[in-house]
Amino acid sequence: MAAAPRTATATATATAVLLVLSCMVAAAAALNLTTLSFDDGFSHLFGNENLIRSPDGRSARLTLDRYSGNPQASRPSPFFKLTYRFPSDCVTRLRVVIGYLGSGFISNDLYDHGFFSASIKLPSDYSAGVVVAFYTSNGDVFQKTHDELDFEFLGNIRGKDWRIQTNVYGNGSTSRGREERYFLPFDPTAEAHRYSILWTSDHIIFYIDDTPIREVVRSDAMGGDYPSKPMSIYATIWDGSTWATANGRYKVNYKYAPFVAEVSDLVLRGCRVDPIQQVDSARRCVEANEDLLAADFARMTPLKRAAMRRFRERYMTYSFCYDTNRYPVTFPDCDIIPSEQSRFFESGETKYPRDRRRARRQSRRP
Repeated sequence: MAAAPRTATATATATAVLLVLSCMVAAAAALNLTTLSFDDGFSHLFGNENLIRSPDGRSARLTLDRYSGNPQASRPSPFFKLTYRFPSDCVTRLRVVIGYLGSGFISNDLYDHGFFSASIKLPSDYSAGVVVAFYTSNGDVFQKTHDELDFEFLGNIRGKDWRIQTNVYGNGSTSRGREERYFLPFDPTAEAHRYSILWTSDHIIFYIDDTPIREVVRSDAMGGDYPSKPMSIYATIWDGSTWATANGRYKVNYKYAPFVAEVSDLVLRGCRVDPIQQVDSARRCVEANEDLLAADFARMTPLKRAAMRRFRERYMTYSFCYDTNRYPVTFPDCDIIPSEQSRFFESGETKYPRDRRRARRQSRRP
């Protein structure tokens, strides 16, 4: 009689192993992306020697230090020479801090939709006020009607969970920001994780590793707020002391500098366009966009939707859809889920941040 439990246990163990292996295979397939070297896709944007490329040209280090970040330091800041290169939303924020900069790079081309991805390892130790961003924008071309899709890492205090923000702006809609914020379910300073943005004519998906965390479906209700013009891809690090960590309560402390973000595994998959010849570019990009829509990362399967729902239930800390203080009239493209809405205050902030952190710590126990 004692053999039966052992057999059942062995069977269960074998089944679990098979499930883990199948998940690993699925994850590997999802991340089977063609990466490119830095010089093949990107150029230096700002920060002088604070952008350091690896010897093999496959990665780059973005640095914010007391020289690049402090306009009173001896090394001159490049901010005033490069203001015109920044997307307008970022320029607005950077002007507030009067030249506090770090470093960044930009894609060599604009893209008419695409899949853009990078593995990023964030600065360790105390990094409050330090903003690391991976995003798309066309603010240097369409200064008053720019489009933008963001991953923004909002600095961190030792012992606290890292927060990440995603933004969706279309046609200069920064006053109608579609922001969401989340805790990260891992330590993003221990090793690099992949952050990806899929942008098609139909929908937008933000990925962390192979998990979709947010989907925006184009609708008539969004109107011109859906990003539709060709965009460049950026990666930057800079001083966001006035707003980034706890709404500006915690500032950058340069005693902990340099702050270094490592960016690798760069992916640019889309149709490169000429912003002047948009009609010709649109015709040429039809086939490329059809291929994009047919790719695995563009398909939201039931398993992906379930994974996205679990992530959002556990880790989302703010949603513009539930921020009735800021937006008394709910956005028409918001899909209000009553069970989800009940977990947020009228400010759009979660009611249960501590419980979520405790659940995360417990889930890590063997």
